[in-house]
Amino acid sequence: MSFDGIVTRAVTHDLQNKIITGRITKIHQPYKTDLVITVRANGRNHSLFLSVNPSFSRFHLTNEKYENPKEPPMFCMLLRKHLEGSILQGIEQQGLERIVTFSFKGRNELGDVSYKKLIIELMGRHSNILFVDTDSSTIIDSIKHIPPSVSSYRTVLPGQAYKEPPHLDKLNPLEATEDDLKRKLRFNMGKVDQQLIDTFSGFSPQVIKEIMYRAKFSNQETIPPAFFEVLQPIKGHQYTPQMVIGDKEYFSVIHLSHLNGQKKEFDSVHELLDRYFHGKAERDRVKQQANDLEKFLRNEYNKNKKKIKKLEKTLTDAEKAQKQQHFGELLTAHMHLIKGGEKEITVTDYYDPDQKEVTIPLDIQKSPSENAQLYFKRYHKLKNSVAVVEEQIEKAIEEMEYLDQIIQQVETAAPKDIEDIRDELAEEGYLKKRAQKKQKKKNEKPVLEHYVSSEGIDVFVGKNNKQNEYLTNRLARQNDTWLHTKDIPGSHVVIRSEEFGNDTLMEAANLAAYFSKARSSSQVPVDYTLIRHVKKPNGSKPGYVIYDNQTTVYVTPDEEVVRKLKK
Repeated sequence: MSFDGIVTRAVTHDLQNKIITGRITKIHQPYKTDLVITVRANGRNHSLFLSVNPSFSRFHLTNEKYENPKEPPMFCMLLRKHLEGSILQGIEQQGLERIVTFSFKGRNELGDVSYKKLIIELMGRHSNILFVDTDSSTIIDSIKHIPPSVSSYRTVLPGQAYKEPPHLDKLNPLEATEDDLKRKLRFNMGKVDQQLIDTFSGFSPQVIKEIMYRAKFSNQETIPPAFFEVLQPIKGHQYTPQMVIGDKEYFSVIHLSHLNGQKKEFDSVHELLDRYFHGKAERDRVKQQANDLEKFLRNEYNKNKKKIKKLEKTLTDAEKAQKQQHFGELLTAHMHLIKGGEKEITVTDYYDPDQKEVTIPLDIQKSPSENAQLYFKRYHKLKNSVAVVEEQIEKAIEEMEYLDQIIQQVETAAPKDIEDIRDELAEEGYLKKRAQKKQKKKNEKPVLEHYVSSEGIDVFVGKNNKQNEYLTNRLARQNDTWLHTKDIPGSHVVIRSEEFGNDTLMEAANLAAYFSKARSSSQVPVDYTLIRHVKKPNGSKPGYVIYDNQTTVYVTPDEEVVRKLKK
């Protein structure tokens, strides 16, 4: 289910009960399309998250922590100037549309009372957040600017008058009557589900499917009762935040009886949205940031794969060296039979127990002795190439393993990890070194993923090779326990304690499996041993270690466990 008008209504109503009259204490803009506003209300801080990400536009309270840029964007600084210290007076949704207005009361530079509005418009790739002066209805600024060259309907630029997005003249389903349904819908024309979407605002395809499922038949006798049955709890603000997990994940604030799968209910719509969108928007950002990087890594991986095939063919040819020596010795033994100018000669193979005859190709431009020497030269060349080719194959396999590990790290990386991966590839010579705006401090410690087991034990995870090396070689103590997926690219995991129970061990193993290439598999083998048994060979690639005295456990990665353990 998408973030439709019904979900918007549920979030808006809950926010009205929780943060109205709250004071704005902090404003951050962690990403270009996202805002986090801290509201102090009812004796506690609430983090209001607003996003106009083209694929994951939404707003809700969040418990997630976001990495903020060192220098806040201009839009964030403007909001801080006008809104920090202000009181949130109102939150209003337009009908069942995905347009919500947050109203603030504050004071300007002169100390006079001023009123401002923050309007979030959730419209897919056209989503936007606009900061508007209430008295003049003038746009102060917006998170996305829309010049006249982009839209002929309205301009979204500082100083322009605020104009609402175009309305599609749809009916608010919460105000509709049975007569409205029978008058607006043409049951004889079919495609009643599409007619419902075209007629009423706020409906997502999943809600329409639920109405059609409950109606069973698409006629004027069954559709109206099902329509009002679905809307009844929404009118009374009686929501059932739930996720349905099957082939795909769906979220809803109403009961979706037409979907099969595991149903998980949540205490609040905010908790539901936090859970559903956890990682999805982050993965989308990583994909955008690292799209070129992932393509490069896969190309390099495939190059090595092709290289190995060619080298293996060379190795197969090299295995024919014995035959070249054999021909050379037979020519030497039968030199007296060669008169010169022959293209080939047939001689008795005295090495064969049956003394069969064998035909040997000759170069007509060479003498009998030169032909024999040619075969001996080929023999020595092929023989000497075997060691070189085997060494090249070994290096190519090592490089493929390294690249496979980096690809896995990109797939599980957070946006902040991508720069570390780029730096490492530059240091290893895969990418050109880029001029950095600010020199990183020497001995700057990588920020590790920190988890706490159900027994209260600290567990750390390295998300890239810089973090893995710091965690395993510097942070961990000799008697700490180290974990890694067996023969599968993945993160280094360390349990920072000498004493812990089986629950901590299995939870740490779950982390190792989850942050590995086998995230989507079941019964993933995870090795664990003490740090004292983990060694990094001299000259090896970053993140590469060898270990012994290990024990193997099998776990199925569980995202819910990972979320519960997050510090």
